[in-house]
Amino acid sequence: MNSNEILSILELQRNYFKAGNTFDLNKRKKKLKELSKNIKNNIELIYEGLYKDLGKSRTESYMCEIGLVLNEISFILKHMNKYLKPRRVKTPLAQFKSKSYELSYPYGNVLIMSPWNYPFLLAIEPLCEAIACGNTVILKTSEYSVNTNSVIKKIVSEIFSKEEAYVIFGGIEENKILMNAKFDYVFFTGSKKVGNALYEAQAKYMTPMTLELGGKSPCIIDRNVNLKLAARRIVFGKFLNLGQTCVAPDYILCDDSICDEFIKYVKIEIERQFGKNPLENKNYGNIITNRHLERIIGLIDYDKVIYGGRYDLDKLKLEPTIMDNVLYTDKIMSEEIFGPVMPIIRYKDNLEFLNYINEHDAPLAFYVFTNDKKKANFYINNIGFGGGCINDVVIHLATSNMRFGGYKESGIGSYHGVMGFQTFSHYKSIVNKSTHIDLPMRYAPYSKKNDKLIKMFLR
Repeated sequence: MNSNEILSILELQRNYFKAGNTFDLNKRKKKLKELSKNIKNNIELIYEGLYKDLGKSRTESYMCEIGLVLNEISFILKHMNKYLKPRRVKTPLAQFKSKSYELSYPYGNVLIMSPWNYPFLLAIEPLCEAIACGNTVILKTSEYSVNTNSVIKKIVSEIFSKEEAYVIFGGIEENKILMNAKFDYVFFTGSKKVGNALYEAQAKYMTPMTLELGGKSPCIIDRNVNLKLAARRIVFGKFLNLGQTCVAPDYILCDDSICDEFIKYVKIEIERQFGKNPLENKNYGNIITNRHLERIIGLIDYDKVIYGGRYDLDKLKLEPTIMDNVLYTDKIMSEEIFGPVMPIIRYKDNLEFLNYINEHDAPLAFYVFTNDKKKANFYINNIGFGGGCINDVVIHLATSNMRFGGYKESGIGSYHGVMGFQTFSHYKSIVNKSTHIDLPMRYAPYSKKNDKLIKMFLR
């Protein structure tokens, strides 16, 4: 789409919102119910799109994308009345007699820019939350997940008019047009590079936004742990979607005294979950493009590979790969891997890695495996990160009862469940003052008597 076409859609949505067409709560509920039904009716097309783009199995597609979206819609519909109604708050005695409350109000015209790694989940979930709060939406999908994008376009256009929600395809040119257009709220999931450019472009409009970025998320393996279970859970989270997950454990920090045993269990788990030849496993998936695969391969030091490492450029596949005795200065540690490579750093001094983590960009996720509650609490309380788990990985984002978001360099703002309502709504603070009584002490001319009364009310 060219600039005129995109901006005309935005203008239609702007006028639609100004006319008050999104304010009817029952209408929003109806649309979300229809969306949920339409997702179920098109589930085979979603499966097909995700398989063509990322090689995702039906189980993984439902567990990590479709099911989470349907669950979020159910949560929204169940709680809309509660979270969007005026919320009474206490009124200070100095403001007697009055009532105070917060009133949710939609921002207006929202831009959502979604990524390719979970193309259905990370497009539709924020769209649902934005619509629930009474906004209009322009949804810009990633240029790489073309098959899933087509299904998203079909599903959205069958439920929403272009004034309500509209899906835009395209690449760099479309991104530039949208990034420089004026929106009332922007929600972005993707790379830090694009996120920074978007943040800078929208600064001239003072646009509030949520940035869901990423980073190198560490995973600590303490000596006091169930290694077999730790390996099983870490292999699941690390190689889910071939590591193309923003909260995947990026690198492992393993106590040197138990590292060899941990590696043994990791190898067993890789073969148990993906077979002895993952490149031939139809449920293993693929890297999104050849360029992305070559970038990941370029990070690998094959002198340190102790397992895996084979790849197929034609199938866009890379085996689960383990690198041992990795150093903080190795190339694999220079950027977020976003692929099926597990670098293992052995440690003897936990303060060394604690300093390393805190001196670098804050990670989106943090994981620690230990049966020592004091150690777990120490790490959780002394490392800055977006969210995480103790004795598991990834699962903290799969709930509507907790917020999900980054910290410092890994993102701004959060969403999911209750936070979804708060993210896509502005809250007006209202005091409704009675006209039957009026305390005189605030009015000039002031006196010592007034001062005493003011201090009595405001201490």
